[in-house]
Amino acid sequence: MKPKTNLVVKTNQLNQALQTLSLAEVRIIQLAIVDARETATGLSTDKPLRIDATRYAEIFETTRQNGYKRMKEAEETLFNRRFTYLDDNGKPIKSRWLQQVQYHDGEGAIDLVFTLAVVEGISRINGLEQFFTSYLLEQTTQFDSVYSVRLYELLTQWRTAKKTPCFEIGVFREQMGLGVNEYKRMNDFKKRVLDLATDEINKKSDLKVKYENVKKGRKIVGFTFTVHEKPKAKVKADADSKLRDVDTADMFTVDGLNDKQLGRIARNPAFMAEYNHLVSPTSPAGQSQQGWEFEMINRLKKDPKQFDKRPIRDYLDY
Repeated sequence: MKPKTNLVVKTNQLNQALQTLSLAEVRIIQLAIVDARETATGLSTDKPLRIDATRYAEIFETTRQNGYKRMKEAEETLFNRRFTYLDDNGKPIKSRWLQQVQYHDGEGAIDLVFTLAVVEGISRINGLEQFFTSYLLEQTTQFDSVYSVRLYELLTQWRTAKKTPCFEIGVFREQMGLGVNEYKRMNDFKKRVLDLATDEINKKSDLKVKYENVKKGRKIVGFTFTVHEKPKAKVKADADSKLRDVDTADMFTVDGLNDKQLGRIARNPAFMAEYNHLVSPTSPAGQSQQGWEFEMINRLKKDPKQFDKRPIRDYLDY
């Protein structure tokens, strides 16, 4: 996959919504979020956003024919999908994902116009990191199950806390997109949904997750999850260089790095994920990769100590 931003951003409110979507529908929405950022068009309630079947096929590593098929199916199914979320007072609000959709048969593309609830939940991020969930699209493209995508989305916002509160079983089932009659038996739910999703996340993403039952008496009433980031590969030291002490200021230095190397650091997907909160999505740096790179190079030169999550030179290796 080409090294693009591919950052999916949602408010936690939208991310925790009760929803029912197929894997293809989730992927189309993911692409819409990413493309709205990369093309600097943003999402709106009156301007269509086009998703191309060829791009779908490229990102999710499938055939162009399958991309066309998923787009065509989504014209009907995605338009009819609904979800429920809670307002600021904790009261439920029901909404559709789309207010308008058009499939262009000869072009293999679909035009989407999202509803107000979706636009506000995706594009109007105010920069306060605790209020939104962001993750790189690359972390979910290899998933074969929509349950894996949904569970990853729900858990990624807890990667800093490392443990979730109790996910009450009734709400959790709806967040995972299950109908009232699907996998009603706990054994079936665990085997077909929960175990499948956690196994796939552990094998194919940057997270390592584990769940525990929460019981009331002998009955399982929910689950808690531990969420850890997998260790990142260490940069190999040159034979004639010494390992850096990460507790010293030397980890922050950009001395000896030229603009080309700083640009490579700024384009590193891990760097983008860890420092995306520094810019507003409506700023030039939040609207295009070129703007992002220009802004980050200047910031790295001016005050490298604000980039303190790991040694800066680690981002050269990807």
